[in-house]
Amino acid sequence: MNAELYKYSVNMHRMPFLRLTETVCSCLFLLCACVAQVQSDKHPDLRDSKTSPMQEIRGVWLTTTANDAIASPDDTARTMQRLRQIGFNTVYVETWKNGYTQYPSQVLKETIGLDRRPALMPADPSDPPDRYASQGRDLLQETLIQAHRNGLIYIAWFEYGFMAAYKDTHNHLRNQYPHWMTTTRDGELVSDQNPFVWMNPLRPECRKLLLGIVLEAVDKYDLDGVQLDDRIAWPVSMGYDPYTRQVYAMEHNGAPPPDDEHDKAWVLWRAKKVSEFAELFYTELKKKRPNLIVSISPAVYPWSLDHYACDWPEWSKRGWMDEYVPQNYRYDYISFKNTWDEQVQAMPNMLDKLIAGVLVNNGEKFNPWPDIEKELDYVRQTGSAGHVIWFSPGVLEQYPDKFNAYYDVQGAARNPRVPADWRPLPLVCRQISPNVFTCQVNQKGRYRIAVDRDGVWSINEVRDLAVGEARFEIDGVDAVELLIDRRVEDVLADD
Repeated sequence: MNAELYKYSVNMHRMPFLRLTETVCSCLFLLCACVAQVQSDKHPDLRDSKTSPMQEIRGVWLTTTANDAIASPDDTARTMQRLRQIGFNTVYVETWKNGYTQYPSQVLKETIGLDRRPALMPADPSDPPDRYASQGRDLLQETLIQAHRNGLIYIAWFEYGFMAAYKDTHNHLRNQYPHWMTTTRDGELVSDQNPFVWMNPLRPECRKLLLGIVLEAVDKYDLDGVQLDDRIAWPVSMGYDPYTRQVYAMEHNGAPPPDDEHDKAWVLWRAKKVSEFAELFYTELKKKRPNLIVSISPAVYPWSLDHYACDWPEWSKRGWMDEYVPQNYRYDYISFKNTWDEQVQAMPNMLDKLIAGVLVNNGEKFNPWPDIEKELDYVRQTGSAGHVIWFSPGVLEQYPDKFNAYYDVQGAARNPRVPADWRPLPLVCRQISPNVFTCQVNQKGRYRIAVDRDGVWSINEVRDLAVGEARFEIDGVDAVELLIDRRVEDVLADD
């Protein structure tokens, strides 16, 4: 988000080892050393200087707003490598924004006639003309490949949720389906408290669209997880549209919704409807892929309930999500600590699912590093699962050395949601003739064949490979790498 929009959201979110003979050990050691050398030659910055049994989510939100971290394929490649170097293990990358998917979507095309953001339509209200002059690219595939090439866990972040547009944006979704939108008491699409146009969370069509684009992405891409933002909610200033009034009246003996938008029963009624979608969303995704990480990044509680009709602590009691990342965005340590204590109290005995959303910068305003360090320390002290940083400029531009030094104290950490070998570094193929590449596969499985054409990586095909030498004849590529494909896995192993 740009500074103005973001300021608004801030105010709102062993297995035992068999004994081997000395000879076998030596051979294995030499073999591993050779493989490691090949990997490090291709990925020279991925050699961890120390190992650690520590498990902790170290995440970053990546957006196209107000930064260039993923502005181009070169930027994306550089960013993912640097995040791994610094010590992060997880990225949350925007995929649904301002009424358009950031990947080709048949579901979206069937809804609005376009499969992604078209040229001359901004993905974000703050986009300058040169950013939206060209056709939207497959940002999801681009960032996913580079994240997995660097061993990072990838969560597709459906940032806008039920939000259809920023107040001044007249996109296809808003223009074609005005009756899908919820309104204020005065029939307005935008309220003084909320500068966005919202789809009605109660309408089946809106639920179908949002769930559909997510399920489609899960089918099409080898995602590690998906995340909904603080827009799986219903601003309490909204809910006075004709459709909602009709449903409310049917359930209340013909009575209309209260004029007082903060009426407790009225807020709870809308919260119940939002919770119905949360249950549907989680259930359908787990049917599709049981191993998928289903994440939610809500506004902090109890603000989320009082102002957004979002009772996410209740969802946690019902086991509907795998992780909760409340946006604990505060500008000083004391305020952060006090608010974080409320989040911990809201999820007793489930701290393994609780992750802190930590504010490092809002636009060009950066929080002091001493406060950030104390916040990260405090989250660890509470026994929570980790942290996610808002957002990339604070990590990549302002404090890269400080984050690196902070993580280096305890060494590398893996994301506790997945096994240690869930996203190994790619197998780098050797070119033996202009169009022929060979690669030694040491583990049977399904692989994505990633190819580099003039610096742009894409997936050429997905293939089941046996242990041994694999050969690929592919025209016009500069490099070929094999990325493990986890979509065939049913259940994450506990280790």
